[in-house]
Amino acid sequence: MAFGSGIGIGGLSSGLDTNSIVQKLVSIESLPIQQLESKKKAQQDKQNGISKLKTLIKDLQTKAKAVATQSSFLVYDVKTSKDGIASFTANGSATAASHSLAVTQLAAVDRWAFEGVGDPDAELATGPGQQVTFQVGLDDQYVIEAEPGSSSLNNIAAAINSQENGKVTASIVNTGTSGNPSYKLVLTSKLSGEEGRISNITSDVGILAIDATPPSALGVAGSRNNITVGNNATAIVDGLTVERATNEFTDVIAGITFTAQGLNVDEPITFSAEPNKSAIKKKIQDLVDSYNAVINYTNAQNSYSKESGTGGVLFGDSLLSTVRSTIQKSLFDVPLDTISNDTTGYSTLNIIGINSGNDGTLTIDQTKLDAKLSGDLSAFSDLFVDKDGFDNNGATVNTPEYYQDTSADSGLADKLSRAIDRMLSTSAGDNGTSIKGVFDSRLDSIAKTIRGIDDDIRKKQVYVDKFENDLLIKFSNLESTMSRLKAQGSGFAAAISGLTG
Repeated sequence: MAFGSGIGIGGLSSGLDTNSIVQKLVSIESLPIQQLESKKKAQQDKQNGISKLKTLIKDLQTKAKAVATQSSFLVYDVKTSKDGIASFTANGSATAASHSLAVTQLAAVDRWAFEGVGDPDAELATGPGQQVTFQVGLDDQYVIEAEPGSSSLNNIAAAINSQENGKVTASIVNTGTSGNPSYKLVLTSKLSGEEGRISNITSDVGILAIDATPPSALGVAGSRNNITVGNNATAIVDGLTVERATNEFTDVIAGITFTAQGLNVDEPITFSAEPNKSAIKKKIQDLVDSYNAVINYTNAQNSYSKESGTGGVLFGDSLLSTVRSTIQKSLFDVPLDTISNDTTGYSTLNIIGINSGNDGTLTIDQTKLDAKLSGDLSAFSDLFVDKDGFDNNGATVNTPEYYQDTSADSGLADKLSRAIDRMLSTSAGDNGTSIKGVFDSRLDSIAKTIRGIDDDIRKKQVYVDKFENDLLIKFSNLESTMSRLKAQGSGFAAAISGLTG
C-alpha cells in the first residue's frame, strides 16, 4: 500500500496488517472532519431552504405589484360599433363610458420625387460646388455635395442615406420602361405628419430638377413633384376635433389609446371601455395562489410528527414566523375606523369573498367575489390599489414609521408589496452603514458559518494528513527494524548450524 507520502508498507517483516491499522487509525482521527461536513451540509440545507422561501416571497411581490396600481390591476376591453376604422387598447385608468369617433384624415409621410434621368450611374454635375439641399421640419438642414466624379443619382442617394441621424430616406425608382427608362430620386421623410415635411428643396446639379412649391395651408400638394403630403391624422372624438402627427392617439381619452385605420367622415362609430372581469379575477387568483404557496411552505417546514419528525430544515426558524406574520398583517390588519366607516362593503378581503382558513391559506368565494366585482368597481379596486401614492411624511430611515403610508389611501396589495420589499431590500443606515433585509441577513450569516466550518475542515485535514504521514514513517521504520532483526537472526542460526555440523 502506498499512502500520500509515497511510503509503501505491507507488514511483510512484522506479519502485521499495517495497511489496515493505518487506515483505521486515520479514520478515527478523521471523525471530527465528518462531523464538520455534516454541520456544513445542515447549513447548506438551511441556505437552500431560505433561498426557496425567498423565491416564493419574490413571486408573491410580483403578483402583489400586478394589483397594486390601478393601471396594472384593472383590465378593460374596448368594444366598437364597427371594425376597420380604428384599433383600441385600454389600461386601468379607463372608465366605463361610451364615446363617438369619426376619422377625417389619416397621417401620411411627406414624399418628393425629382425629375427623371435616363441613367442612374451617369455623372450629373457640370462643375464643382454643386449641391442638393433640403430641410426636414423646422430645424434639420441637409446639404449634399455633388462633385464631378461622384454626382450620379446613385451617389446622391447614398450620400443622403449615410447622413447621421438622418430623417429622410432616399431611393431611386424607374417610372419609365426598360427601353425608355426614367430614373427618379425619391425623398421620403421618416416622420409622418406635418412635423416631418420636407421643404426648401433646391438642386443646381446638372439636369436634376424639382419644383419645390410647398403644399397649401389645407395640406394639398402645390407641386407635381410632391407625391404625398405629410399631413397629420385628424379625428372627431365626442364632437371635438383632435389631430396627431401619427395615426396613434394616446392621450385623448384617459386610459384609452386608439390607432386610426380608415376614414368614416360621415358615419361616426361608437366605442366603449368595459371591465374585463375574468382578467381582473385572474390577477386576484394569482395573488391568492402565490400567497398560499408561501403559507404552505412555512406550514410544511414547521410541521412535526412522531413518525417522520420535523417537517423541514427550517423547523422552528424565526424567519418562518417573521415572513408569515408580515404578509398576514399586510392583508388583514385593517384599521377599525376604516371598517366602521365602510358604507359600501369593500373595506376588507373577507367582505369581498377572500377568507383565511385555520392553516392560514386563503380561499375565494367566487359567487361573492363576482357580486362585489359587478358592484362598485372603484371601491373594489381601492381595496387593493394605492391611488394617491406612498407618503411617509418624511419619517427617518429604518424607523417603523418610514414604511407606513400616511396618505389617505393605501391599498392592501401595495402594503403587501412594500412590506415584502422591506424584507428583501438593503437600506441605508446611520453613518453610511447599510442594513440588510431579513433574508440577505440570514443568508450572509449562514455563508459566514459555512466559511468558518470550511476553515476548521482545512485545519483538521492538515492535522490528519500529518498524523497519517507520521504513522507511515513509524510503521515503515518498524518494518525496516524487523527486517534487519530477522536477517540477523537468520545469519546467527546459520552460523550455529555450521559449528554444530
